[in-house]
Amino acid sequence: MLTIGPESAGQRVDNFLIKVCKGVPKSHIYKAIRNGQVRVNKGRVQVDHRLSDGDLLRIPPLRLPAEGERRKVPPAVFPVVFEDDAMLVVDKPSGVAVHGGSGVSFGVIEQLRAARPEARFLELAHRLDRETSGLLIVAKQRKALVALHDLMRERGGRKLYQALVVGDWVNDRQHIRKPLLKFLTPSGERRVKVDPEGKPAHTIVTLLKRYGRYSLVQAELRTGRTHQIRVHLASSGHPIVGDDKYGVDAVRDHFARQGFKRMFLHASRLEIPHPINGELMAFEAPLPADCVNILHQLEREK
Repeated sequence: MLTIGPESAGQRVDNFLIKVCKGVPKSHIYKAIRNGQVRVNKGRVQVDHRLSDGDLLRIPPLRLPAEGERRKVPPAVFPVVFEDDAMLVVDKPSGVAVHGGSGVSFGVIEQLRAARPEARFLELAHRLDRETSGLLIVAKQRKALVALHDLMRERGGRKLYQALVVGDWVNDRQHIRKPLLKFLTPSGERRVKVDPEGKPAHTIVTLLKRYGRYSLVQAELRTGRTHQIRVHLASSGHPIVGDDKYGVDAVRDHFARQGFKRMFLHASRLEIPHPINGELMAFEAPLPADCVNILHQLEREK
């Protein structure tokens, strides 16, 4: 049993346990949380539950890996868009998870820590889906992390994405306001659907360019729900090209045969106040080469 102090207030329970239970595989930690073995104030919690000062946290017995089972995290260097004493903004490639867990041994944050052993503090300020490329913020100070989390919760700043969708997007600018509900498939896979019982979600979609049977759009998140852009676009009849959860299998197979084997969703621009001094900052990450190439190909086919 641990009592949470003020220095850990606001931290996600999964991230707290990963730091406290050093050496325990992340898969064991996530399983313990989902099975209800981890308790906060005697109650079950989700993996994204945020701890408060004074919370009583129960940590169950957790198995350490057998000798030789532990996998070393390979260090990796990601393109740096911005860095100062408070934060680091990188351009994450598609296909790389942002953190370990749920069947993934390690992700961007673990590889950054391995590449920067001298760094005293590196924590994710937000998340991107594994197949989504683009701008990702990592906090280098606890104070910056708390400020960035507050900013995300209060919908401060702007987060803009580019997506290639199936079909001819009609409106130049459209607000999608549809509540989203998380659920598990019979196989245990996490999914999201539009449902009146879900949480409010708001996406602003702007048409950028038409490519015959496809459209390039910009999606601005006004809320930050899981898979929000993917589900909002799919529910509007325009699923994202390459989306293996909410997309069209035939479309994904068609693009894969042409060498494009990812989801076309890219976090292209971030506009946020600096977490320490409040100065307004804007970051941009250009479309990756594979996305640009497929757009050129569509342009030739028009």
